[in-house]
Amino acid sequence: MTNPNSVAIIGAGPAGLTAGYLLSKENVPVTILEADPVYVGGIARTAKYKGYHFDIGGHRFFSKSKEVEDLWTELLPNDMLDRPRSSRIFYRDAFFSYPLKAGEALKKLGIFESTRCVLSYLKARVLPVKNPKNFEDWVSNQFGKRLFNIFFKTYTEKVWGMSCKDISADWAAQRIKGLSLASAIWNALFKKKTPAAGADKSNVIKTLIDTFRYPRRGPGMMWDAAADKIKEMGGEIEMGMKVVACHYDAESKLWTTTYQDKDGNKHSIETKHVISSAPMKQLVNGITPRMPEHVIKAADSLKYRDFLTVVLILKDRNAFDDNWIYIHDPSVKVGRVQNFKSWSPEMVADPSMTCYGLEYFCFEGDGLWTSSDADLIEQAKRELAKIGLAKPEDIVDGTVVRQPKAYPVYDDDYSKHVNTIREELDKNYPNLHLVGRNGMHKYNNQDHAMMTAMLCAKNIVAGEQVFDLWEVNQDAEYHEAGKAGDQQQITSGATGLRMVPTRVKEEEKVGAAS
Repeated sequence: MTNPNSVAIIGAGPAGLTAGYLLSKENVPVTILEADPVYVGGIARTAKYKGYHFDIGGHRFFSKSKEVEDLWTELLPNDMLDRPRSSRIFYRDAFFSYPLKAGEALKKLGIFESTRCVLSYLKARVLPVKNPKNFEDWVSNQFGKRLFNIFFKTYTEKVWGMSCKDISADWAAQRIKGLSLASAIWNALFKKKTPAAGADKSNVIKTLIDTFRYPRRGPGMMWDAAADKIKEMGGEIEMGMKVVACHYDAESKLWTTTYQDKDGNKHSIETKHVISSAPMKQLVNGITPRMPEHVIKAADSLKYRDFLTVVLILKDRNAFDDNWIYIHDPSVKVGRVQNFKSWSPEMVADPSMTCYGLEYFCFEGDGLWTSSDADLIEQAKRELAKIGLAKPEDIVDGTVVRQPKAYPVYDDDYSKHVNTIREELDKNYPNLHLVGRNGMHKYNNQDHAMMTAMLCAKNIVAGEQVFDLWEVNQDAEYHEAGKAGDQQQITSGATGLRMVPTRVKEEEKVGAAS
């Protein structure tokens, strides 16, 4: 199948569907290839079981980018709820509000422990680790070593399966940007409401928001709508199709993307552009002409963390109403417990029941990943009871959802490997565009993934690289350096470009590729 003016898009997650939707609006033919035979949305899909809906990973619809917020409204104008944000930390048999509330933390930690935390924080302010390179040093600088050990270390090592000393400070800077002990306490004492949709959110610390928008039946509702609109505009979405190769012909300047259906039959499409949200490691190994060995080695060195969700359906005893609870207790393996009914009551089929998702972080192929669904459900029942969130006799059913390559790992060398791959792609493989979390090996939120896709679509329509996608920061804002420290913020939305003069502080650029 050949259409030299069309675009092949690998992956129907938030990035792939955003690119496909915006290109389709510009009458650019698109073919989206998705390996999942049933769901679009990638990790932002809504999985279903016996009428119950559940969110894989938890997706709060909140962005500092007005363009992203506007696109959400455009895709799903009548089905977005305003939801209260509520989350807690479980530590030493006690539940702590997150973000931290100073009075509550003082009471539950006790005067002695609280005093040690404050003294540790003051020490970090006076004698910080200079140029912190790893997660432990970065967070300790922000909160003090004592609070790091209490509220960050155990959970983070559950998530990543590695020491906090082996995790790059880049990850902490992206996920906890703008938050410190001082800002958390200030927020607890002088709390401001989250700005409404459409209001200026540029100064909001994402970690401290108190409300967010959410589709009535989970995030997949947004991406189902995007897929429907793409098809209505003539775009193609091929489900159950695994991309196995991408070949670039330097003479014709066309890409041939080869993909395989569930029966093993191979198909191909020839296009001028390829947009990939596939894992960078997988993509590089499937490109021909084959990349140099040092680039292949860099790709093979990239690591990923996987996770699975054990979904339990149980009688609703109003045990908790948080969106989720972070489990810092090292005596259980579960890392986080979601309450899907708190995301939206419509996620639960029977009002007398509720539905929890217990998240376990693992590596594909390890003991947890390969455990049977029945064993995982029994383990989840035991651990939920141990935490005190349910009685085993109240649990009536369960299922398991596995998510490979959920999180790109930020180890010491990941940035070096990504830069090696980028340089080779830029030099010898034109019109191959990397977008999204796995496509760019950036642990980002869906608004960041969407903004990279928005700018990618603009580049394709313009016929040139107007925007460097790697300059999209964690808050889905695009920044381009100017003279004498001045910056120009350029954002892209469904209705076109806006160029807003601004001055960007250095800390606001944390998380952009170096």
